[in-house]
Amino acid sequence: MSGGTWDDLATRLGVGLLLAAVGIAAIWAGGLWFHLFVAIAAGAMSWELARMLSPLQGPLALQLGGLAGVALLLASLVPLWLALPLLLAAAAVGYNWLGQGRRAYAGFATATLIAAYSLVLWRDDFGLLWMLWLALVVIVTDVMGYFAGRFLGGPKFWPRVSPKKTWSGTAAGWLGAAILGLIFVPLTGAGFGLIWMSVILSMASQAGDIAESALKRRCGVKDSSALLPGHGGVLDRFDGILGAALILLAARLIYGFPPVAM
Repeated sequence: MSGGTWDDLATRLGVGLLLAAVGIAAIWAGGLWFHLFVAIAAGAMSWELARMLSPLQGPLALQLGGLAGVALLLASLVPLWLALPLLLAAAAVGYNWLGQGRRAYAGFATATLIAAYSLVLWRDDFGLLWMLWLALVVIVTDVMGYFAGRFLGGPKFWPRVSPKKTWSGTAAGWLGAAILGLIFVPLTGAGFGLIWMSVILSMASQAGDIAESALKRRCGVKDSSALLPGHGGVLDRFDGILGAALILLAARLIYGFPPVAM
């Protein structure tokens, strides 16, 4: 184990544990506290998107981040038929204000805000246990992938887009998600299909990470920002749960998942 491979571990673990504690506290509290947590995260991610895509427009990026956060918070307080126009309008403002990268901003900001809003709906509609399941699927996927990739190494998953991601880490994330799904089967009463859904969300989480990596390569940056030492930016940390949230929203609309609301 070389120092270059593990020298970021202490910082990564420390910041990760602090962020996990804040996130779990917000999930546990639910209601307005969770809405605020998600709104702040959505605002920070929109700011990072604008900074990456249009780096010469820093003050404008800050305004777009604030607008996105306020839009998400307001969306969590109004009916669905008002919420979606609010979120789409916040992304459309970026398209109108930005010069460089405005199309990419509008697309990524729309996906980010809808995914963040779906997290609010998921927690409000299905409660603590189901929200913990979703968060833990993403966390287990990331942690298993990180350590399996570091210990086992092996062929890269997609080196042109995500140079550090390996097949061993990717498969370990799927395995960890499957085991977690098995644990939650008796807790939720959802049946063994929950195992497959956990793996699907693990894959979606990894897809979210890859999509953000592709965006960063396009912008020529290593991290979305430096807000979270050892992790990069908020988007670097939340890209996985955004990908999982979008697929979960589709599963809810198309298949009526979950079959049992706790």
